[in-house]
Amino acid sequence: MIKKSNLLLCSITLAALLSGCGTTGVQAPVVERHPSSSSAAASDPRDRDPAYYTVKRGDTLLRIALEHGQNYRDLVAWNDLSNPNDIKVDQVLRVLPPTGDTGGAQTSAVVMPPSTEIKPAAPAVPKKTGPRGEKRAYSDATLAELRADGGSGDAKPAPAPAATVAAAPAAAAAAPAASAPGDDRISWMWPSEGKVIGTFDEGKNKGVDIAGKAGQQVVAAGAGKVMYAGSGIRGYGNLVIVKHSNSLLSAYAHNRSILVKEGQNVNKGQAIAEMGDSDADRVKLHFEIRQQGKPVDPSKFLPNR
Repeated sequence: MIKKSNLLLCSITLAALLSGCGTTGVQAPVVERHPSSSSAAASDPRDRDPAYYTVKRGDTLLRIALEHGQNYRDLVAWNDLSNPNDIKVDQVLRVLPPTGDTGGAQTSAVVMPPSTEIKPAAPAVPKKTGPRGEKRAYSDATLAELRADGGSGDAKPAPAPAATVAAAPAAAAAAPAASAPGDDRISWMWPSEGKVIGTFDEGKNKGVDIAGKAGQQVVAAGAGKVMYAGSGIRGYGNLVIVKHSNSLLSAYAHNRSILVKEGQNVNKGQAIAEMGDSDADRVKLHFEIRQQGKPVDPSKFLPNR
């Protein structure tokens, strides 16, 4: 009787063991969680701060400065950049002055280093109908082109810029009231004589185009400081940018030669360039006014002709 009981107990134990071995365990799924780079980027509070800008493919420091109405020298200082040509995609840059900094064009010796790109040989500068879309992405090599000393090639700065005030092409008049304090006190005039052959169209033309003759005088439309003089922005040829206030600047493109230097103060009506066709299909002046870095209709500022 005892043997039978032991045999029965062993049978039950063996059956239980066999049943346990045949059961498939259910394992909880293992999910590898990696922090998302996009989530991490989105969590950066600077992405929502207008004082900062995230570099996109095709950007150059000069174009970023122009888009935000700043001097590229200020961006160099605010972001402690050792090489203004070396900015990276997704790099976050300060584009507004730090607290307590009034901004404005700095004239300290910050030299844009020569580009390392190898340019294909070309007998002439390609002709274009006017400046292309402001936010259009060109090749990295082309957009990296910023020449030393603010420009070279066709741009020929005068050996001794004179403070001569040219005869006004049109009667001076005060600009209409602008949003920023003090902007309404800026007096404007037409930058050159000639027929207007292109009017402002935010989607196609960022300013106005004025026809003229090669070598015709181009004058500052208002008093201010030269924040850029060179040929580093494609589609504009030999370009002069004058800053009139913390929010307003004017741009003069396609010049044959440039008569002023960066950091130079200019008077309203002072000759700053000679009209030409650099990076354009004909001799003309392309003139822009930008407010807070955004193109605005110059006719709202300039006097009637």
